[in-house]
Amino acid sequence: MSSGGGRAPGPLLLLLLLALPRCAGRRRAVVNRSIPDVCATCHIHATCQQSGGKSVCICNYGFVGNGRTHCQDKDECQIGASKICGNHTLCHNTHGSFYCVCLDGYRASNNNKTFIPNDGTNCTDIDECEESGLCGHNARCVNTEGSYMCYCNDGYKLETGEHTFHRDANNVSCKGVDCGIPPLISNAHSTPVSGTTYGNEVTYDCVHGYLMAGNSRTAICNAKGQWDGPDLVCKEIDCGKPWLIPHTTMTWNNATTLWSRVYYHCKQGYYFNGDKNFSECTIDQSWENITYVCEEEELFSNLSVFNETCVRWQRKTGRLGVQEMYTFHILGQRLDEKIFSEDLIFNISTSENNPKVCLDLNSGRNYMVNITTISSTNITVSVTVAIQTKVREAINNVLIFNDTCLKWRRSVRGTDVEDRYSFHVQGQRWYQKNFFHEMTFELSTHKQAPEVCLDLQPGTNYSINISMVALNFSLLVSMTTQITDPPFPEVEFVAIEGSAPLLRLRKAEDQNGPVSLYQVIVLPLDLQSTFICDSFAATTFFNNTTGIKGYVAAEFQAKDVADNMSIALGDRQYYGKFYNAPLKLGEEYCVFLKIISEWNKVRTQSCAVWAQIKNLSPSLQYMTAVGLASVAAVCLILFLSFSVARSCLRSAVHPPPTVCEAVHLSTTLDVAPAGIASSFLETESVSLL
Repeated sequence: MSSGGGRAPGPLLLLLLLALPRCAGRRRAVVNRSIPDVCATCHIHATCQQSGGKSVCICNYGFVGNGRTHCQDKDECQIGASKICGNHTLCHNTHGSFYCVCLDGYRASNNNKTFIPNDGTNCTDIDECEESGLCGHNARCVNTEGSYMCYCNDGYKLETGEHTFHRDANNVSCKGVDCGIPPLISNAHSTPVSGTTYGNEVTYDCVHGYLMAGNSRTAICNAKGQWDGPDLVCKEIDCGKPWLIPHTTMTWNNATTLWSRVYYHCKQGYYFNGDKNFSECTIDQSWENITYVCEEEELFSNLSVFNETCVRWQRKTGRLGVQEMYTFHILGQRLDEKIFSEDLIFNISTSENNPKVCLDLNSGRNYMVNITTISSTNITVSVTVAIQTKVREAINNVLIFNDTCLKWRRSVRGTDVEDRYSFHVQGQRWYQKNFFHEMTFELSTHKQAPEVCLDLQPGTNYSINISMVALNFSLLVSMTTQITDPPFPEVEFVAIEGSAPLLRLRKAEDQNGPVSLYQVIVLPLDLQSTFICDSFAATTFFNNTTGIKGYVAAEFQAKDVADNMSIALGDRQYYGKFYNAPLKLGEEYCVFLKIISEWNKVRTQSCAVWAQIKNLSPSLQYMTAVGLASVAAVCLILFLSFSVARSCLRSAVHPPPTVCEAVHLSTTLDVAPAGIASSFLETESVSLL
């Protein structure tokens, strides 16, 4: 009988069910008394059991036979160890039973030596590599199914030439590979070699008189049995030609190698003034600097430098008041150069006892000033003084004007001197990481207050390096350009009919500054011509106190805008701090999209007409459909109420159905398909029974 909702079973059925067990019990008692007692005849390894109402003898588990005359041991292991004990096992038969053991390299999951797999015990692989140092030094252990293998580490190998081994099978070990004799380096010697196997190092040094070149002077035995490195090269030290000292002669064998010597001797009419008269070629490939000077006695005395570029001296006592001519030979070089690039010679005549001369020298230079005159004995006598001038500023009072223009004042060098400036401009944007603007150019000018205007991108931080090669001077200027209006929104203008139009928003690029906000502005169609995007008066469209009905429907942060995203006007949601109000029926609207950029206290914007929304009045077909739907809903409610009342009335008039009626009702309910109409028919069928 189905449980699908029938009435409770009748009293007659309940009595029948209660009587059945009693009858069955009495019948079993009669049967048991009729079966002969055969249990006494069962074998010692058998058990008496009831089967089909009779007593039978059945051999115990692990034995086979008829149960009465014989029960012999069953060899369970005959069916195969893997079938009865599982994989990786051995089966051992016993009298009336059996047991299993795991093969070498495996252990039972119950951690016992023997087991019977009736509790799910199986044999799992033993990870021999868990034992520390199983494979010995310089080797690694790799576990395998039921066993393990040993491998030598990189840089080591077996003496037998094999690749794998078992430590317990043969007493072998991994030895480091031998790289053999270290490489030979010309003109170099190595430290004593402690070994030539893997990991050993050899260090080289150049022999006396040679200079080391290269990055590495160490060779290492690698895992492949080869020496890595070194890239050492030993070059013979060569100091080149020695220094020339004025008014001297040299004694030299033309050797320029390490510790070679050159001897200096003063010419006739000059005397030696210094520490020693020879110079040696040193380990740093240069001749030793010596303070060796040959001077004429009292011809020049108390020579000194003042005001950075001026020199003065005292004349020889015996020639006071006599007009004498002095020749100046000036050699100059920049601080970052090693050769003289300036060479100037001029003469002066003076009878002063303490002459002084101020030289027109460039800034940032090293100068050697040699002053020569003729002594009373017609011997040329000279003295040399070193002068180093400071770097003077080449650019003063730098001014930025018109956002992208520079103005400065030149150092006082005369209007007839033309200065050449080199510009290196680099621009970056924090809000656009892949943006980089770079340009270089030169400018030559005679103007005392030069000006230059740069072609720069908007909304960018620039660093401008201005250098003046002639004076070894450079200046760094930082400049930030203002943002301009963002690009016009890329919109597809649409004319739509409907109260909830769907518009697609495209992401704009940060071309003229960082795009910060997107605003959707809804305006009555007749006010379209009065909307000005960059006017502050446009904010009155969003003021609820005015009579104008325009408003901001949505505002999005630029970081939250995905390319080609959609927005439904009038969806009653808040976007930012603005409410997307529903569009009113009977109104026509114009929709604008505004893009706003904000950076460095500047706000700019660009706008585009996005859509026109017309004919929002409800149509006749729409009103008719709504009316018909309302009438249909009322009729359905009345019909349901009438059906329920009728069912209740019939239930009160007719008595409850019998057991058979309940069975019929249940069957009908099981067969009938689900649904409201089927339920009405089912109820009607039951009432007619």
